[in-house]
Amino acid sequence: MSNVSIDADIKAKWQQGQCSYSPGSPEELAIIGIDLLVKELGTEAAKAFTDQVFEKYGLPVKTT
Repeated sequence: MSNVSIDADIKAKWQQGQCSYSPGSPEELAIIGIDLLVKELGTEAAKAFTDQVFEKYGLPVKTT
């Protein structure tokens, strides 16, 4: 497994507010991305989107 570090400044804006992030790892970046997807699409649509991504890599998706 490789060791990846990230140096980024992310600024996000939407009608209800704004925020900024500075992720330092792929895990932090993923959490930020998922958080923004949920804000944009809602929980169910964001989950459907991430399920499609996991399926692309052949990972099983548990449906409940």
